[in-house]
Amino acid sequence: MGFGSYSYEAHQAIAAKRAALPAQEVFSQRSIHPLMDPKGVKFRECRDSPDHPNSIGIVFALDVSGSMGQIPEQIARKELPTFMKALGNAGVADPQVLFMAFQDCAGGVAPLQVGQFESTAELMDQWLTWCWIMGGGASAYESYDLAFYFAAHHTKMDCFEKRKKKGYFFMSGDEPCYPALKAEWVERFVGDKPAADIPLDKVVADLEQTFHAFYLVPDAARGARVAPFWKKYLGERAIVLASPEDTCPVAAGAVALSEGAVPTVAALGERLASSGLTADRVERVVTALSPWAKSIGRG
Repeated sequence: MGFGSYSYEAHQAIAAKRAALPAQEVFSQRSIHPLMDPKGVKFRECRDSPDHPNSIGIVFALDVSGSMGQIPEQIARKELPTFMKALGNAGVADPQVLFMAFQDCAGGVAPLQVGQFESTAELMDQWLTWCWIMGGGASAYESYDLAFYFAAHHTKMDCFEKRKKKGYFFMSGDEPCYPALKAEWVERFVGDKPAADIPLDKVVADLEQTFHAFYLVPDAARGARVAPFWKKYLGERAIVLASPEDTCPVAAGAVALSEGAVPTVAALGERLASSGLTADRVERVVTALSPWAKSIGRG
């Protein structure tokens, strides 16, 4: 997948048309879309093409439980075009974006939904708005690990296979994860048959073979509760935002810094300001990214 050209103007037009629509009209699925059911899927592929000779895979895994539904809505109404523009301005030429949505496996219904890697505004938007925003929650955990597992074992990317460059995996969330991924859940919801439950640190290590993995907490209050848990597994790539609306610019900044498209987090701030981001949002993005940027020598 991932064929076709991206148009920021077309993407802005799509987002603007739905600005006044209620959320239930933007996200109209009331059950999992059949094309987003991961069970039996062999691979989601991010491949080079004549239009995109240096493809790079970017996954957004969105928590769609009750406390987190605001972020998919913001991305669909406004932020995804901003994310794509920020990547383009930073020199990331051929991004292909795949959306996942996840919930708690303990609920027993559609804990993972998976789109395709896409390059055009229309198809990215299609997969995003096909996500079923389920709400609710079955326990004190969410099944972040099942999304990690799928990305680690059921994606193929030319950026890694041809150029040894990892893709990017951004997960939004505000809960801890189960200590191990149950083998019975992998079989029930994905179709694989692991020999045993998989410890979370192994699930994360497998993901990091092919992806730079980031966990984005939407605000400081929730960060105080869950960031210590996620830092044990992801270090400074567990990033606490000041506001959920900063999800896309922080993700774009992480890609730009990691790819070397901007040399420092301060230079990133200047780039974001010149692209039209307000001063207060630039400051929030720079503050959120600074601990991780310092850890990779770009502080």
